[in-house]
Amino acid sequence: MKKFLKTFTGAVLVIALAGVIGGSVYMLNFSLARKSELKGQSENRLAFREHLYPELKPWIDSLQHIHALRDTFIVMPTGERHHAFYVWAPQKTSKTAILVHGYKDRAEGMMYIARIYARMGYNILLPDLHAHGRSEGSDIQMGWKDRKDVLHWCAVADSLFADSTGHTRQVLHGVSMGAATVMCVSGEKTPAYIKCFVEDCGYTSVWDEFKYEVRKKFDLPSFPLLYTTSALCELCHGWTFGEASPLRQVAKCRKPMLFIHGDNDDFVPSWMVHPLYKAKPQPKELYISHGSSHAQSYHDHRKAYIALVHQFAGKFI
Repeated sequence: MKKFLKTFTGAVLVIALAGVIGGSVYMLNFSLARKSELKGQSENRLAFREHLYPELKPWIDSLQHIHALRDTFIVMPTGERHHAFYVWAPQKTSKTAILVHGYKDRAEGMMYIARIYARMGYNILLPDLHAHGRSEGSDIQMGWKDRKDVLHWCAVADSLFADSTGHTRQVLHGVSMGAATVMCVSGEKTPAYIKCFVEDCGYTSVWDEFKYEVRKKFDLPSFPLLYTTSALCELCHGWTFGEASPLRQVAKCRKPMLFIHGDNDDFVPSWMVHPLYKAKPQPKELYISHGSSHAQSYHDHRKAYIALVHQFAGKFI
């Protein structure tokens, strides 16, 4: 009987361990694997959200007509080839907006924000993050390792759009995972030409976001699956869910930041903006978008959003 119990217990442990390992592999792939592109899909889909923002197509068409909208590729220190679109301002200026897209999106997804800055007379650069759009990479980095790539793009923009002083004046504006990326950038030692940041519905940390999603999507507790998946992420990709923390990064940021979040967000829950805002030293501003779900603050309150961005960036650029 004892031998049977010992064998039975061992078998249960092996099955449980196999289940945890298999679950971790599935969760890591589910969360971080690159979204597959549709075969034959046109790469020039700059107005692919025109059903939401019908004003985009004529504006993009006008940019293309005068050759103000272009794209470029650079090679990152990792050796990967990354892509971005850029837009020249109608008149020579050093004012520049770096716009960072969200999770499993691409640069084109930020064209509605680009139009705001274009109408303010800014140059614009829209990068495809690692493993998104036309940039290389197989694993989504949730804004953490992306912070270094974005700093490279900022340097490219500084060279591309420099005025007679040899530099630009830049605002970094991100939405969702792009907002988390921007906050992660903000905690680094940033060059003087980066003047301020706008984060729209970013999360406190990858750990917090995945913990919330594991409970919401799968009705599972964080232990043990989140711990083992984070360990697997470190083994495979070199970072953990806990270290990928916009919350810790904003606490180190001394440059101005505007926080935007919808109070009906159930993807990156609305409560996350409050510890982020509290952790950030002055100068800072906070806008809660009434009734807005995830990444819908501009869609729901266009005039207020545009006025807010115009007023905030105008202070520092």
